[in-house]
Amino acid sequence: MADSRTLDINSTRYTIVFAAVVCVICAALVSVTAVSLQPRQKANARLYMEKNVLVAAGLVQPGQAVDRAEIEAIFKRDIRARLVVLASGELLPEDRIDARGYDQRDARNDPATSSAAAANKAGVRRLPEYGVVYFIMKGEQVDQVVIPVEGLGMWGTMYGFLSLAPDASTVRGLTYYEHRETPGLGGEISNPSWLALWRGRKGYDEQGRPAISVIKGPAGAPAQDPLHVDGLSGATITSNAVTHLTRYWLGEDGYGKFLKRFREGGVK
Repeated sequence: MADSRTLDINSTRYTIVFAAVVCVICAALVSVTAVSLQPRQKANARLYMEKNVLVAAGLVQPGQAVDRAEIEAIFKRDIRARLVVLASGELLPEDRIDARGYDQRDARNDPATSSAAAANKAGVRRLPEYGVVYFIMKGEQVDQVVIPVEGLGMWGTMYGFLSLAPDASTVRGLTYYEHRETPGLGGEISNPSWLALWRGRKGYDEQGRPAISVIKGPAGAPAQDPLHVDGLSGATITSNAVTHLTRYWLGEDGYGKFLKRFREGGVK
């Protein structure tokens, strides 16, 4: 006679218990894996960001393969990362927060380290208290200043880096490393040929106002037409979005106060 306490593997009860146990084990494994991989994921994200800083500065070419050791070597030799208090334009003391380990996007999303942005055309909703800036050095002199830029495009947020000459106005380079713009249209913001058109343009007009813009049709050469960049054919919304986000981060709510201090020699 079979033991009445034996669980029938063909019963509904057995199926439910077995499925529940498997789900619990799988959930635990996924959680453990996610937690254990988080430091590596953050390190890889930082490496990707820093590679794009180098692309914006012209130290690495778009699509060029560079490994972690090469990026570390360039940063150690030529780059000083610092944090800026966006509200005042002052540099945060270096010993307060590790600038290279600082995640600006995380800070922007955290109410404890950010604030609501005033209404703006760039679609920026929150501003972090601190923004990262990268000084590209030649010896002891600053050769370029690289700042992150972001803003709402046609289908989502566009993220990039803008590099400026020591006058904190002339564009040395630009890259967009993350966006959802339409391939072949707005997606051309990541085309090296179009990005090269920015080099030599001016971020500010003679009155010191952010004035650079992406226009419809072709712009003149930088020397004759410094405030305009060729439009993206068939992508008016994306072109306007690039104009708005660039002016925003060059303006008072973005890095404008810091860049003004830098131009006037007030950044040490």
